[in-house]
Amino acid sequence: MTTIPTGRRRLRPEGDSVEFTRTYRASIEDVWAAVTESDRLARWIGFYSGDPQEGHVQFTMNAEGEDNMVPVRYDIRRCEPPRVLQVHTTDEFGTWDLIVELAENQGTTTLVLSQIIDDPTTIENTGPGWEYYLDRLSATISGTDPAAIDFDDYYPTQREYYLRIQRAIADAPTSPS
Repeated sequence: MTTIPTGRRRLRPEGDSVEFTRTYRASIEDVWAAVTESDRLARWIGFYSGDPQEGHVQFTMNAEGEDNMVPVRYDIRRCEPPRVLQVHTTDEFGTWDLIVELAENQGTTTLVLSQIIDDPTTIENTGPGWEYYLDRLSATISGTDPAAIDFDDYYPTQREYYLRIQRAIADAPTSPS
């Protein structure tokens, strides 16, 4: 399988980000459920425990093997169903500030996932990782098997592409304080 990287650098009010876009022939409510309901998340990336109404959940990745299934607290920074979800955490792999934005037009829903970049050196890995996970999400929404998607098709194949984004962010002048 050949996968073409889709991530793009975007400067958001929150800071530099890498942004990924996917389009689905599905309602916005269906896509929202796929990214916010624990049982639907478990089909492509992980699951959570706890009550999101409390402003945080314990999220556990399940798509990377049992050795990596460690619950991590994710704080819910913004939740505007069915259009915007922003979550934040820091774990052993870094800081994760993620924003999912959904828009529907005539039965087609566009999902935009933005990862605000705290540490540009992580992009070479997280870029291909998000491509992989979002393609797993696409598989679940379309009714195909996400297990048929292999991370080896994304990394190291997409590494150089994401290293270019990493260098662009790292070399960008910082704004004055």
